[in-house]
Formats: sequence, structure tokens, C-alpha cells
Amino acid sequence: MLVSNALIGLREGLEAALVVVILVAFLVKTDRRWALRYVWLGVATAVVLSAGLAALLTFGTRQLSFETQELIGGSASILAVAFVTAMIFWMKTAARTISGELKGRLDKALDLGPLAVALVGFLGVGREGLETAIFFYATTEAAGAGNNTPLFGWLIGLAGAIALGWFIYRGAVRINLGSFFKWTGIALILVAAGILAYGIHDLQEAQFLPGLQTLAFDVSSVIRPDSWYAALLKGIFNFTPATTVLQAVAWTAYVAIVLILFLRPAKAPAPAQAPASSTPVTASQPGESA
Repeated sequence: MLVSNALIGLREGLEAALVVVILVAFLVKTDRRWALRYVWLGVATAVVLSAGLAALLTFGTRQLSFETQELIGGSASILAVAFVTAMIFWMKTAARTISGELKGRLDKALDLGPLAVALVGFLGVGREGLETAIFFYATTEAAGAGNNTPLFGWLIGLAGAIALGWFIYRGAVRINLGSFFKWTGIALILVAAGILAYGIHDLQEAQFLPGLQTLAFDVSSVIRPDSWYAALLKGIFNFTPATTVLQAVAWTAYVAIVLILFLRPAKAPAPAQAPASSTPVTASQPGESA
């Protein structure tokens, strides 16, 4: 649980850190430092709201009935999987263009005033913050009440992301973002599949989905639930020795479909065609203008 949560925290945190680095570096290089305070205001607001949402989800549901808790927890798990899946594919396509897009938005916001600048910082970090809050709730529910391991994992991951963001800004560290997001994306797909299976189990316990007693396999005699290796498998992949048919089908289908789509090479853009012309086009001779 510590490793998987640290990975999620690192990935989500680094995305937010890169947004901040791009915005701050742009303002510093263009000598518009007056706007830095408004960017930080927007970032801080997004962080506070995200932390508040995570706390509300985590502690605000403790007094509800067991079935209601399981229904909320299962729904949050599936929503978290949807968010992280969309994020994985978005970063696959946007990693190369995110810098230009953010700079363009900030450049326009500077002409509109401080509120618009703060909004760019808020929206840039707020999306990752929303995903982080829901994923944090889903992982803490999967770990069980009283287990602080997910929190420590998230703190380690987020601290690493902040440190990496700082070193990238200072120019001390250069990483291949394409490779980073590819390999962490593969790992997150496996983690998300486990969260999906756990969410389905929650919905089965809430009697929202059928099949709680219909098991695909039960290897509890081989992998004892109280053993260290069972805890390791549960912490990284949310694997449980007794898995229902619906959980197994969902896990397998998710990994098979999402992993294939994620690893599929992006299609190269079609070459632009020259407009049709009735006049033949001849090659320019040396010394002639094309």
C-alpha cells in the first residue's frame, strides 16, 4: 500500500508541480514577477480545497451505515479509476504541448488582470487536486479504517514531486517526461485495476451489485490473508486471495483494454497535401527563387 500510494502521489504531484514550474518560469523570464503572487494564490486555493475535499470524503462518511459507506466507497473508487485513466491518456498526448498551452493561457490572463492570473494557477493545479482527493479517499478505504500507510505513502510521493519540481525549476534535474509518464502510466494502470476490483467488491457488499458469494478463485490456503506477501500484493495491486467473478472479470478487462490502448503507438499526422492547381509545378533551378 505504501509503494502504490507513493507512486500515485508522485505522479499526481509531479503533474501539478510541472504546471507551477511552467507558470513561474514564464513569469520570471518575461520579467512579470508582479503576477507571481496571484499564481501562488490560485495554487494555494486549489491545494486547500483539494485537501478539504479529501478530509470531507475520508472523515465525513464514518458515521454512515455500513452499506452506505460501502456504496460511497465503491462509487469513489470507480470514479477515481475513471479520473486516473483519463489523466494517463491525457498526459500521453499533452506532455509535449502542455508548456505552450499553459504559457498561452497565462499570457492572455495577464492582459485581463490579477483574478484571471490566479484562475490560471487554480485551474492548472485544481484538476490534479480533485483527482488526488478522490484517489486518496479510495485508497484509504481500500486499506481499512485505522491504517495510516496510505497517508504516509501519499506524503512520500507528494514530497518527492515537490522536490523534483524544485530541481527541475533550478535546472539541476532533467528528466525525459515521455519515458517517465509512459512507465508510471503502466504501473498506474495496474494500480487502477486493483482499485476498480476493490470498488466493485464494495458495491457488492453494499448489495448494489450481485455476486458477492460467487468466487472466481480462493487461494487463501496458499496466500494467507495475514501474511506479509498478501499485504504486499494488496498494497500494490489491491489483490485479495478470495476474489469474486465480477472482480476478476473487471480487473482482466480493464488491464487488457487500457494497457493495449495506452501502449499503442500514436498515429502520425497525415502529410499536408498541396492545393490542386491547373498549372504544372516545376522544380526550381539553382539560382532561381522557389
